[in-house]
Amino acid sequence: MFIQTESTPNPATLKFLPGQTVLGSGTADFPSPEAAQKSPLARRLFEVEGVTGVFLGSDFVTVTKAEDVAWEHIKPALLGAIMEHFQSGAPAIEGEEQASGHAEHDGPDAEIVNQIKELLDTRVRPAVAQDGGDITFHGFDRGVVYLHMQGACAGCPSSTLTLKMGIENLLRHYIPEVVEVRPVNL
Repeated sequence: MFIQTESTPNPATLKFLPGQTVLGSGTADFPSPEAAQKSPLARRLFEVEGVTGVFLGSDFVTVTKAEDVAWEHIKPALLGAIMEHFQSGAPAIEGEEQASGHAEHDGPDAEIVNQIKELLDTRVRPAVAQDGGDITFHGFDRGVVYLHMQGACAGCPSSTLTLKMGIENLLRHYIPEVVEVRPVNL
C-alpha cells in the first residue's frame, strides 16, 4: 500500500491519500479524541502524540497537529497508523456513515437555502476537498449565510480570504438575497 501526502494551505494540516475509499459518502470531522469514539481510524491517529484533529473525506484523511510538533517527527507514525487501519479491514466509522453535513433549514427562506446548498455542493465543496477540508451550511438569517469550516479549512490562515473573496462573492453573484458569509465554530 502506497499512501501519498499533500500539503494544504493550512501549515498545521497534512492530507493523506491512501489510494482507496475512506468514507463511502459524506465527511467526518473529529476535532478531539473524545469525538473520535465511533471511528477506529481516527482513534488510531489520535494515539500519535501531537495530533489535534482528524478529518475524513471520500478518499483522503486530513490530520492536524499541534503547533509545537514537527511533521517530520510524526508523519512516519501517521503513515503507519493509516496503513495498519486499512490492512485491518476495519471500517473508518462504525455504524452509520455521515450525512451531507449541511444543517437542516425550513421556513420562508427554504428556496434560497436550497440554492445555497446546491452551490456549496457543486462549486465550493469539491474545491475545498482538494485542500483536505470541507465547508458545510449552518444557517441563513437576514441575508447572512453561516458556514462551518472543517478539516484543513478550520484554522487555516487563508480561510477568511476564502470565505469573503471566494464563497461570499460566488453566493452573492448567483443569489441576490445573500449579503454576507460568516464562519461558525461548533
